[in-house]
Amino acid sequence: MEEVEWTGRPKPEELRVGLISWAGSYLTFEAYKNTVTATAKGLGRKQTWEILVSNEHDAQAVVRLRGLQGLYLLCEADGSLCYGRPRTSHHGCFLLRFHRNGKWTLQCIISGRYLESDGEDVFCNSRVLSAYHMWTPRPALHVHVILYSPVNHCYARADPTMGRVWVDAPVPCLEECGFLLHFQDGCYHLETSAHFFLSHLDRLVPQPSTQTAFHMQVRPGGLVALSDGEGGMLYPQGTRLLLGLGSKPHRGEEWFILQRCPTWVSLRSKTRKFLSIIYDVEVCAASEHITPMSLFQFECDDESPTLQLRAANGCYLAQRRHRTVVANGHPMEADTFFRVHWNCGRIILQSPNGRFLGIIDNGLLMANATIPGPNEEFGIRLANRPFLVLRGRYGYVGTSSEHDLMKCNMDQPDCIHLLPCRQGIYHFQGWSLLVNNILRHLSSLGKICSQLLYRASWEQLAHGAGTQWLLHAIRPKRHPVGRQRRDYQRVYLGVLGQWDATYGNPNPPGETTAQNTTGTSESRSLRISVIQLSLPSLAKHLFQATIHKRPPPRPLCASDSVQNRGLDMGGDQGPRPLQVLSRRGETKWELK
Repeated sequence: MEEVEWTGRPKPEELRVGLISWAGSYLTFEAYKNTVTATAKGLGRKQTWEILVSNEHDAQAVVRLRGLQGLYLLCEADGSLCYGRPRTSHHGCFLLRFHRNGKWTLQCIISGRYLESDGEDVFCNSRVLSAYHMWTPRPALHVHVILYSPVNHCYARADPTMGRVWVDAPVPCLEECGFLLHFQDGCYHLETSAHFFLSHLDRLVPQPSTQTAFHMQVRPGGLVALSDGEGGMLYPQGTRLLLGLGSKPHRGEEWFILQRCPTWVSLRSKTRKFLSIIYDVEVCAASEHITPMSLFQFECDDESPTLQLRAANGCYLAQRRHRTVVANGHPMEADTFFRVHWNCGRIILQSPNGRFLGIIDNGLLMANATIPGPNEEFGIRLANRPFLVLRGRYGYVGTSSEHDLMKCNMDQPDCIHLLPCRQGIYHFQGWSLLVNNILRHLSSLGKICSQLLYRASWEQLAHGAGTQWLLHAIRPKRHPVGRQRRDYQRVYLGVLGQWDATYGNPNPPGETTAQNTTGTSESRSLRISVIQLSLPSLAKHLFQATIHKRPPPRPLCASDSVQNRGLDMGGDQGPRPLQVLSRRGETKWELK
């Protein structure tokens, strides 16, 4: 199979952009007013436009701008703009010109006037081009992306051991192929999965700076090019295709296709062997170790319980004659869609004929069983996602410098690192901030109220890796007693089921300890409730979480969990049960 076919057709979200005016505000449609403004300071749903190209040639194209509600940007005869449906074939058409500085200009086809903004209102009045007519395109794609070179037919891959980025991966199945594209002050910073940044010196550095800032040129269809703003372009160079700055790219080497980072998983049978592709198309549980041929791209839809699994050879798993399952299917083929059933961190796949996929005696994958059993259950594990980046309806989940809250309308996200547990379950790794002798827990679950926990002994924090423990803390480095202004400690929040847990100050009110020198006036507690998270949620589905701050009738302290319940706090003792207090679930978040 040709590598270029791996990219497929661009998805609708890969064709969407936000348009930033000279004043730094975004072109926004107001559906309830049927108007268009430029007052928003962030990129949201109302600021997202799909570029529909009808004709493109060199540095210009004839386009229409369509919002997420299906209506178009329209220019009227008096120069005003509205949001609706075109009345004629040319109504709403603009001549889009690409400028060398990465800016766009949009000229109305009918009137010949340019789209401009005065910082608030948007209109088409002038036929003389000026700086007020320049718009900066910003891709509205999710920030977790992959970069594909159509000239070299390969994907960019970070190499943290050598501190370089190469364009040599034919299939984007490795976590090193994923990048975070940060937008700040009109420039972009390219962050690797190991949290290093690509610099102008062609090396990876640990912190973002002016040397990691790149200017981006955007073309409809997901094409982007990165430059340093001084004539240098980022493109693959040399025989090993090192991604670095240069001034002489050939045959369009500087252009990359920007795509959403796909989800790759591994499937493991009850014999603890991974499903792998052998002899080009056969699917067999034969490998005890993960190889590229043991990875499958996980493709599912919010509105359907079915999924498709794409192998590293570029084809999809499909049921064929005699109930065999092989990797030679095509994207729209009906035999490639399998209904998925989730069972405690494992999945069961049902073929289109109603039978369940299982491993037979010779290790081959077949659709034989009418009733699923142990042979039809597969353990599933993310292969290329060391972290999650959550995006909801109003923006990303992240923290701001002004508040200690996780917010859900952020322009830039915070990474939530995944810590694998048994049976396909994951811990979410968050952060705790010690301020003025008070532990502020920053949960990785979305917008929450401020929570205060009095600082107690870290050895007494309830922790564990079982299916019913919620809080897990690593032993920190020792610091002098006193106020620690920004003393970060990691806290692992295990999203393993819908249970509530509380943490209280183990010291009586008013008692002074070595770690609490001020003496607490009262015992405070935090109630956390989460629900079970399964892999469809990691791909597209919904996740629910609520956090409630209220004092329980009797605080359940970590010391009670250990001493009164007879539990061992040893890190290698395995799972221990925690009493179920209640069940809750209110707010929905989409995992991206």
